[in-house]
Amino acid sequence: MFEQVLLAGFGGQGILSAGQLLAYAGILEGKYVTWVPSYGAEMRGGTANCGVTISNRSISSPIVSDPEALMVMNRPSLEKFEQNVVTNGLIVVNSSLINCKVERKDVQVMYIPANKLAEELGNNKVAVNIALGALIFLTQIVSLEAVMESLGKVLPPHHQKLIAINQRALKTGAQYFDHLAKEKAG
Repeated sequence: MFEQVLLAGFGGQGILSAGQLLAYAGILEGKYVTWVPSYGAEMRGGTANCGVTISNRSISSPIVSDPEALMVMNRPSLEKFEQNVVTNGLIVVNSSLINCKVERKDVQVMYIPANKLAEELGNNKVAVNIALGALIFLTQIVSLEAVMESLGKVLPPHHQKLIAINQRALKTGAQYFDHLAKEKAG
């Protein structure tokens, strides 16, 4: 079971907001939750990451140093955090912006063209939620429904009009791997 995840990318990609969505969904489901953001000194374009722990039991440390799952939105984040993922963990890679393969052979790796899919939806800013939808589908750390409900609580009032497109992004990410699994089976 997945409890500790790390989300990482450039500042401005929505990494911290995605982590908040995940954490709030955990709260809605009555779980113990921690969310620890970290970002570089730059306002936009610098690094941003956050560790989220969602558990059915008390959490002893909020720090996610050895994540069971990693969602990376850019190459510098992959290079920085790939080695931190536990053996048999999961790495979800935004293949739209990361043009290299994960080197480790002891983890599951899933590639999703998040930016390309976001452009197809008509809003490239929702790429992070496409990747988040995929992460949720693959880990089952929380339900997709709880994350979609969290959008109304996490997005500030001036972004409430973006709830529908973000819900579509989350569904698109979840359906991407569901569709691939059905293609392989069928």
